[in-house]
Amino acid sequence: AVVSTQSKQWYQRRVRAEYQEVRKSNDFFTICQTPELACEVTLQPIRRFDLDAAIIFSDILVIPQALGLEVIMKPGVGPFFPEPLISPKDIDKLDAEVDVSTKLKYVYDAITLTRHSLEGKVPLIGFSGAPWTLMGYMIEGGGSKTMSKTKKWLYTCPEESHRLLKIITRVVSDYLIQQAIAGAQMLQVFESSAEYLGPELFEEFCISYLQEIALSVRKGLAERQVPDVPMIVFAKGAYHSIAKISYTGYDVVGLDWTVDPNIARDFCHIAVQGNLDPCALYAPKEELTEKVAEMVRQFGVRNYIANLGHGIYPDMDPESVKTFVDTVHRVSEEIMNKGDPFNQLYT
Repeated sequence: AVVSTQSKQWYQRRVRAEYQEVRKSNDFFTICQTPELACEVTLQPIRRFDLDAAIIFSDILVIPQALGLEVIMKPGVGPFFPEPLISPKDIDKLDAEVDVSTKLKYVYDAITLTRHSLEGKVPLIGFSGAPWTLMGYMIEGGGSKTMSKTKKWLYTCPEESHRLLKIITRVVSDYLIQQAIAGAQMLQVFESSAEYLGPELFEEFCISYLQEIALSVRKGLAERQVPDVPMIVFAKGAYHSIAKISYTGYDVVGLDWTVDPNIARDFCHIAVQGNLDPCALYAPKEELTEKVAEMVRQFGVRNYIANLGHGIYPDMDPESVKTFVDTVHRVSEEIMNKGDPFNQLYT
């Protein structure tokens, strides 16, 4: 997971041999649910790369689990729901009033343990999936290339769809509040399936819930007298709504690799994160170095988090990750030292 010095970067981390060693004797959700294991896997990339933050090892699907759905991580397949939501009547089967402060205590314990283990070396990031993305998994029963079952709900039973989204929104908000209380110093909300929604559906079934999460988390922390933490929202594929997303109450807008940096800067009034094509890590070192350098030059180093435009793939060479990290450091330092006027615009 995570970040550099002037312009910040983080990446997800299930590619490493160290992680695979832990995985040999533990299934995926056992690692998530065992604070000591989750802490160890979180710390592994910090030991290996020159990173500036850690992201807690967990998964977005702990939310459906907390709501009462069984989730199995099948090797080579991914997440599988033996009993997904088939019709709106199935919403009644969910534990809609679940208390995530106790149900997901293992995540908070992992965060607290990891904060202590980091000993102040780098900050720690917490995260959650967003409502539309989680709704999709709960209805599709796993990953989907079309999200057709879920989108059918939006068109045929919009009221029930909103009911489900509101339940998820409440749980996600409480979950993020508890993460901050446990020690997370930044929070990210992943709306990874936003790409399946056009502007109208995104407006109706997505953006208002993202905004509600940001507002609820800040209000909840203030009521508990817990210091506010920065928040990132990443709506993959929602290039059509970048400007609107930047006004939903978050501090940073994450961008996928399809977004032009100049357009992002024109339409976002807050910090941005992104957005190298993850497959660029397959390129030869020289080509990768140039692509990363150009990305940083285009975005500038003010109010910018350098990152991939989505997750890293399991077969990628860790040396390519090192090249990415080192290049971001080098180029951003060069820009800062030159006092490049373009980069001074983003202050």
